This record gives sequence, structure tokens and C-alpha cells, in this order.
Amino acid sequence: MIARRTFIKRAAVAAIACAGAGQAQQVPNSSGAEPAKLKAPAGACDCHHHIYDAVRFPTSKPGAKLIPDARVEEYRRLQKRIGTSRSIVVTPSAYGTDNRVTLDAIARFGGNVRGGNSRGVAVVHPTVTDAELKTLADGGIRGIRFAITGTSSSVTTVDMIEPLAKRVNALGWHVQINMEPDQIVALADLWSRLPSPIVFDHMGHVPQPAGFSHPVFHVIRRLVDKGSTWVKLSVTYDNTQDGPPGYADVTRVAQAYVKAAPERLVWGSNWPHPNETKKPDDAALFDLMLQWAPDEAVRNRILVGNPAALYGFA
Repeated sequence: MIARRTFIKRAAVAAIACAGAGQAQQVPNSSGAEPAKLKAPAGACDCHHHIYDAVRFPTSKPGAKLIPDARVEEYRRLQKRIGTSRSIVVTPSAYGTDNRVTLDAIARFGGNVRGGNSRGVAVVHPTVTDAELKTLADGGIRGIRFAITGTSSSVTTVDMIEPLAKRVNALGWHVQINMEPDQIVALADLWSRLPSPIVFDHMGHVPQPAGFSHPVFHVIRRLVDKGSTWVKLSVTYDNTQDGPPGYADVTRVAQAYVKAAPERLVWGSNWPHPNETKKPDDAALFDLMLQWAPDEAVRNRILVGNPAALYGFA
């Protein structure tokens, strides 16, 4: 009996120790099946992914394409593979300003309760009411996104950014920007005026081979240095010439951000990689953090501490 209790106790301890460890897992919209080499620290957060559910949440946006096999169920398999436990659900462009799929996902991840493991970023118009914003906040939304690029049919416009930033700043939210690098540079004065924190998607889309010589890097760096701007570290497939598996040019940009301001960075998978027909290996993408932030304490800050501060995790 004592031996049996000892065995059970040791097994339980081992299970807890492995709770965040990656597992071999074939995941839709992702190549490969091996777990990540990087062991995710407890509370590691994927700060940028999408959920699509064509059956439960069809879209009314003309011409929009909903990615198959990209529901909550499939994303949980990705979490098992890379070992993350927290996530930020971002309303994809295909849903326009319909944030129901995002709110549903947050709730299913337990993020609309105090101490839950998920938060979200919504898409709204200036016509959104205060009551609707409160509903979004109660559902776990912590920011609004403006995806205004040449590769997406955006439902938002540049002139919406400033008035909406003023409204959501009162809620403690941020504005998330996904734009082409030249657009970001052209709007430098706007970014300096915004009252709310700013989060730039995908490292600000620093283009290659220009890299650091492109003014977008310097515009974002100046904003980051002011202390209210954040950058999402994620592979920008459309802004790499070196490509997989190492993404050497993207790695140099990421390392520069880490060296300059590790306290203003978060990491995101971008699953299910909506603009890619050839899906990348998500475990390999996560493992790039070993190169981007070789120091474990810095890496854990980017994966755990910074998301907790930006999105309000316990």
C-alpha cells in the first residue's frame, strides 16, 4: 500500500512537471509533428492567433474566406505541441467587425473569468456603443486591431484610429496595428499623438533586404523607447528572403528588438497562418525564440511577464 501511494505521488509530480511540455502532435494548418525543443515556461502566452468556425460562426463579409480546421479544438492541439498555456485570440479580417467567434473562443479557453488563460483583440467601428465596448471588455477583450494592408480587405480605415484610441484608452486597452512598413512610417505623427498604448504586429513588417536601414525600424524603436509601445515577435513570411527553417534575416531583426527593449516584446504564432498556402512548422517557429532571446530570464519575460502586463493576466 505504501509503495502504491509513493508511486501515485511520484506520478502526479511528474505529470505536473510535464504539464507545459510539448508533445508530438499533428496539428491542422501546421507542418511537422514533433514537439518544440524549447520547453515553454509556466504561463507562456501565444499573443497572436486566430480562430475560424464556419459552422457556428459563418461570416457575412463578401468574398471572405474562412480557414478550415482552425477552431478552438484544433488550436488546443497546437498548445499541446508547443507547450503554451495562455493565448490572445485576434479577430481575423474575414469576420469584419463581428467578434462573436473571438468572444466564444476566449470563453471556451476560460478567459472571460478572473484569472483565466485567454484574452482577445477585437475589430470595431467608431459607431460601436459604450455598452458594446463593455460587453467586449467583460468577454476578455483588451485591445482593438487595425489591419490595413495591401493583402487584406480591411473594414477599418486610418481616420478611425485616433478617435477609437481615445475611447478604448479609458478602458485600459491598446490599439494593435498591422500595416505595411511604408504606411507605418507615413503615419509617424499619428502614433506620437495616440493616448493609448500601441502594439505593432509582426515586428512592424520590417522589409528585406533593407532590414534595419528601412525607416520603419527606427520609427518603431523611437516609439518603443517612449515606453508605451509594444512589438509582437513573430515570423513575417512576406518579409523574409532567407525563409525557413532559420529565417536568418527575420532573426536579426528580432535580436535587435530584444537587445533594445525586452520589456516591450511579446511572442505570437500567427496560427493558422491565414495568408500562407504552405503552412510553416509551428514548433520550429517557437524554437526560434532560443535564438531571438538566448538568455532564459529575458525569454521568460517575453513569454510570460510581458503578456501578463499587457493583457492583464494574474
